Parts: sequence; structure tokens; C-alpha cells
Amino acid sequence: MTRVFREDLESSFGTRAVHAGQRPDETTGAIMSPIYQTSTYVQEGLGRHKGFEYARTRNPTRDALERNVAALEGAEHGFAFASGLAATDAVLKLLSAGDHAICGENVYGGTHRIMTQVFERLGLRFTFVDTRDVATVEAALTASTRMIFVETPTNPMMHLTDLAAVGALATDRSLLLVVDNTFATPVLQLPIELGAEIVVHSTTKYLNGHSDMVGGMVLTTRDDVADQLGFLQNAVGAVPGPMDCWLALRGTKTLHLRMARHDASGRRIAQWLSQRSDIQRVYYPGLPDHPQHELACRQMRGFGGMISVELGSPARARAMVEQTRIFALAESLGGVESLIGHPASMTHASVPQPMREAMGLTDGLVRLSAGVEDPDDLIADLDQALAVANRV
Repeated sequence: MTRVFREDLESSFGTRAVHAGQRPDETTGAIMSPIYQTSTYVQEGLGRHKGFEYARTRNPTRDALERNVAALEGAEHGFAFASGLAATDAVLKLLSAGDHAICGENVYGGTHRIMTQVFERLGLRFTFVDTRDVATVEAALTASTRMIFVETPTNPMMHLTDLAAVGALATDRSLLLVVDNTFATPVLQLPIELGAEIVVHSTTKYLNGHSDMVGGMVLTTRDDVADQLGFLQNAVGAVPGPMDCWLALRGTKTLHLRMARHDASGRRIAQWLSQRSDIQRVYYPGLPDHPQHELACRQMRGFGGMISVELGSPARARAMVEQTRIFALAESLGGVESLIGHPASMTHASVPQPMREAMGLTDGLVRLSAGVEDPDDLIADLDQALAVANRV
């Protein structure tokens, strides 16, 4: 089990981002955590070792990443996994056959897929609800409910969950509240402070921030949950390699700097889009006309770089995503480069079409991930792509 150094929780965010979970290498004094590219460790004798036996169980580079992200989230324990879905898989394995979980209806398509096509087959039950309404969450509770799983903001509709309210509900019913904090990151939102007991990340996205590795992370404040997660991490073995851990750890050092730029560009682009007559709707919690703008101001410290826009037709959406020159048409998000995508056919293709349409995720929806390029160039790129879409 990787527990955060206590002193790392006492410094400011920027200092933790650079230093938390790491110490200069004792052998050489190297200021950066080494990449411990090893599968096993020589033991001093039977039952005598230096805390490391086999790299699936522990790796010093992975330990450093786990402590670092735990410190950023204000958690006691961190567990790194080979992907965001591997992290979600571990969290769902905290449940047993017959247990019931409530999940936000607008979550990442892979989250919906693993719940409905993998874990339902193994005896878990899921109810997908609009978690913007706490009363709707409460109405979905059953005697066998053990977990509430939410994203906020959601992917890609930018719905928010009142974490304090849902956290209070989970505490009253002794339920695990799990929050996917990938979009907001701990720079903009701290779910644990608002009542969550488990936080999940795709470290592929903002935490790494450079689109050069795939990984996931689970953070928790509870020792008993950490014991279970540590067992699952070792028993199942869906762990990242040391190079991927090192890349993510490099990324977290500049997370607070990058998120400031993502947030500033996201606000500018969303405001510009909202003033255009050829855009039917802009989904961005930083806009004053977003239905949950007040909640966003209350529980977040910024609004981030993710924006979704409704163009009204699949043809216009296709034309836009295929014509951008700086925004690259690709899966994923949160990198230094700007990306554009079509959720209905890409990230959320596995979600049944009636469910997509019921939540407003139409074939005319386009999702933007604003990178750290000059925002004027990004706006100009979107302007010329929309000009093409308007001729369709």
C-alpha cells in the first residue's frame, strides 16, 4: 500500500505538484525520480528484503506517482493502474455479486460499457440516473445499493453533480461515493473535501498532459478501502510500467500551470462560441447561462478546457471536425495540443443511441479539448472550420 508522506499534505498545491511523494535518489542524489525498469528485486535472505519483492506488487517509480497524486487530491492513499478503465474496474471490484450501484447517466462511454457489458454479467446491478438532481439519486436507492459513481463535469454534456449534497446522502446511507475527477483535476475541484471517499482519474488526460502514455489512478481516504484496492491491484495486476509512471509524474509537476492555460482558453473559446448564431448551444459550466453555473462557481475553482457544442446535424458536425487545422481529430483529451471529437461515434459509441439522445448527446454534438496553444489561433481555426460547416 502506498501512503502519502504526511508533510506533503501541508504545502501549497504548486509545491506539492513539483515535490510531493518524491525525494532525491539516495544513491546518486538525482533530483528526478529514477525509472526503476526492473521486474524483480534481489532479497537479502528468506523473508528479508527492502520493501520490494516483485514489480507487479510495488515499484519505486509507481510509488512516487501514487504518493504525488494522492497529495494533490488530499487523499491518504493512491493506486496507479494501466488505464483509466483499469482503475474503474478495480473500484467496481469493491462490490460483490448482488450489489447495486447508482451511476450518472452521462459518464464516459467506456465506464458505461464496463458496467453494463462486463459487471452486470457478473452479478452487479446498475441504475443510470441524472445526478444533477439529488432527489433522483435518492429515489434510485435500494436495499442493496452500495455505491454512487459520478463524473462532474460529465463527458461530454458538462452536467454537474452537487458533491456536497450527494456526499451527505452517501454518508447517511453508508455508501461509497466515487467521483471521476478527470475533467476538473485536483487543480479545479477536490471531491474528497466535498464528501467523496474514492476519486478516479484517467492519468492519460490532464494529469499526464502530453498524450504520450495511458494510465489510471484511484485515490482514497479510507484505510479499509485502501487495503482492498491494494489487494486488487496486486492480485489482478493491471498496473502501469515504470516508464508510464515516470511520464505521468513528469506531467503532474506542471499540472497547475497547464490547467491555468486550459481554463483561460476554455473560457475565451466558450464565450466566443456562445455569441455565434451558427451554434445552437454551447455546453460549458463557465458560461453564466449554463443551468448549473452557480454550482460550478461554488464547488470548482475554474471551469477547465472542455467544451461541447451542438451544431444541429451530423453533416455539419462532420464538416467541422474534418476541417480544423490546429484542433486534431482524435480520441482523448487534456493534452497540451487541442483536440476535437464527435462523441456519438467516438468516445460514446458504445452507449445505446436512445440513451444518448435522451441526455442530449446527439449526432450533431462536437467536443473540444482546448490545449495550451495561443487562444487567438484556436478561435481562428474554429472560425474557418465553422465557415465550411455552414456551407453544408
